[in-house]
Amino acid sequence: LFVRALPAQRNFLLAAGLEQALDYLENLRFREDELAWLRDSGRFRDDFVDWLAAFRFSGEVHAMREGTAFFPDEPVLRVEAPIGEAQFVESRLINLINFSSLIATKAARCVLAAPGRLLVDFGLRRAHGAEAGLLAARASYLAGFGGTATVLAGQRFGIPVFGTMAHSYIEAHALEHEAFEAFSASQPASVTLLIDTYDTEAAAAKVVELAPALRARGVRLAAVRLDSGDLAEHARQVRAILDAGGLGEVRIFASGNLDEFRLARLLGEGAPIDGFGIGTHLTTSIDAPALDSAYKLQEYAGRGRRKRSEGKATWPGAKQVYRALDADGRLGGDLVAQRKEAVSGRGEPLLQPVMRDGRRLAPAEPLAALREHAAAELARLPEALRAAAPATPYPVEISPGLRALAAEVDRMPH
Repeated sequence: LFVRALPAQRNFLLAAGLEQALDYLENLRFREDELAWLRDSGRFRDDFVDWLAAFRFSGEVHAMREGTAFFPDEPVLRVEAPIGEAQFVESRLINLINFSSLIATKAARCVLAAPGRLLVDFGLRRAHGAEAGLLAARASYLAGFGGTATVLAGQRFGIPVFGTMAHSYIEAHALEHEAFEAFSASQPASVTLLIDTYDTEAAAAKVVELAPALRARGVRLAAVRLDSGDLAEHARQVRAILDAGGLGEVRIFASGNLDEFRLARLLGEGAPIDGFGIGTHLTTSIDAPALDSAYKLQEYAGRGRRKRSEGKATWPGAKQVYRALDADGRLGGDLVAQRKEAVSGRGEPLLQPVMRDGRRLAPAEPLAALREHAAAELARLPEALRAAAPATPYPVEISPGLRALAAEVDRMPH
């Protein structure tokens, strides 16, 4: 499973979704109701449906660790299994790896654009379905976000959950300051007040006026949130109001159609914003909503196989990816080679065994460890690749042995 080309504006991809892929492979079964539906469809012989009742994935999988940077033509996942099993899982594997890697990459670009700032996934409501929203929360946290507003992700994955108040909550109260007081009473340990429903600066002044009474009741006023208008200018005015009112410790959090480009622009303008909620642009990866992912048969019955279609040719055989670092410890170049090719000194092999005989070789890796690995990978990216603008492509070399195998396969009759 690999990506043919990087989307526009992308200089790298970040691998994600392996945990979900392994869970799928390990638990793949046909339920009784599914078997009954297949039988009743009239499309399949009874003996075939009976065979499906015992269908399991029995193969082995080699994969890049989640959080690893990867590039075109590099297999992020290698499946070795009986052909019926290997082909059956194609669509779901692409679906899982493609989506999570896409969102992790978008999130990583936001992390690189706003170093040291709290970033929170706000994207469930615009995600393309509930599963997409949940997996986007996981992928963005893996890539370096601080948390999510999707509560289920907190339960499922242990991701820190963040939330503020809704405009409707404020509108449901007769007066804005009454909404602030009521919400503060319900969340006294850490309150973030939404202040742009009516007049942003006037609301900031109300916060200053309320602060002594809230403090006396033990309420911790953590932040105010901006969600519309000129965020940089509002942030400057609100910061001045809060500071003048003795609330220098209260942070400013912003949201509203943000992406890595707006983050970089806001911070480049010196906007005093401490954190950001990223929604639609994250969970839809709106500027690059798909990867040109492919899952292709490269070896069968002991022989290399390759597709030669125009613009979609593949390199045959089972492969390994080796990564070398430069003198500064940054990514220096990758080599895609045959799995057993002698490539001494070409760097670290990125594909590692993760499943054998249809069973995982180790328990699921903690998300915290994958998050640390992703941070280390982003730190090792060459400076040009860390930028939001397109850079000179990262060097990925195809080994002599792999080129020779391709030439040999091409000479075979077909």
